[in-house]
Amino acid sequence: MKLCGNVTELIGDTPVVRLSKFIPEDAADVYVKLEMFNPSRSVKDRAAYNLLHVAEENGLIKPGDTIIEPTSGNTGIGLAMNAAAKGYKAILIMPDNMSKERINLLKAYGAEVVLTPAEQRMPGAIAKALELQKQIPNSFIPQQFENPANPNIHRYTTALEIYEQMDGELDAFVATAGTGGTITGTGETLKEKLPNLYIAVVEPKGSPVLSGGVPGPHKLVGTSPGFIPKNLNTEVYNEIIQIADEEALTTMRNLARQEGLLVGPSSGASVYAAIMIAKRLGAGKKVLCIAPDTGERYLSMGLFE
Repeated sequence: MKLCGNVTELIGDTPVVRLSKFIPEDAADVYVKLEMFNPSRSVKDRAAYNLLHVAEENGLIKPGDTIIEPTSGNTGIGLAMNAAAKGYKAILIMPDNMSKERINLLKAYGAEVVLTPAEQRMPGAIAKALELQKQIPNSFIPQQFENPANPNIHRYTTALEIYEQMDGELDAFVATAGTGGTITGTGETLKEKLPNLYIAVVEPKGSPVLSGGVPGPHKLVGTSPGFIPKNLNTEVYNEIIQIADEEALTTMRNLARQEGLLVGPSSGASVYAAIMIAKRLGAGKKVLCIAPDTGERYLSMGLFE
């Protein structure tokens, strides 16, 4: 165990677990990278750290300034944690249908939470953030959906961790897309190292924006913001897999009850898609997917009942 100077040094180096209980015998091995082992319990700790770090390096922010960001929750929680550690104020704007745990976590880190109507989805939260920035001096919006610092951190950390953990042997990579940072940064670097790697992006069947459909309500929190983000490289993946809410939620519950892995709905979707690909590839191959966060963040929503 390493001795750290502050909480941000705990970000990254998350473990990978091979699933054993509900993978068919004739399917490829399925591995899950557990991002809930980051300090604020999600993959977004990585992007949150780098969004602030790059802004500091470029002289855009200094301690005491206010960080404003629209978020579905996890990036906001990561920013609130990083802001607390670095000496910034934080105002996070999110749709009002997010779980109580997410709102309470933001407040626990000392952040101010502003809620926008759920029917406006992320565009409504983005508009509110821009409005607040005009009113608050010395404020900064990291812009997770278009700031290259988001995918860049995955190029330099997540992808390299996976390559090392898998000893350079991987046949398929699966991830959901919200901001697009994880699948873009991780996918690009992995494909540079493994040119034959098959990459699948996962989106909710109820909001198939990547497939050319219209945004709609869904329970895969943190995915499909209702538009295609600038940070998403739509050339990096070979396939778009649409997952229904119940497919994801059933898988999420099974992971907790059969594997002891308490992860969130987007993780359930990612694993469901990974198993689909594993069945196609067959025994002897390896599929890895990202589990973005912990299931503890969703207990109040009744999704595990």
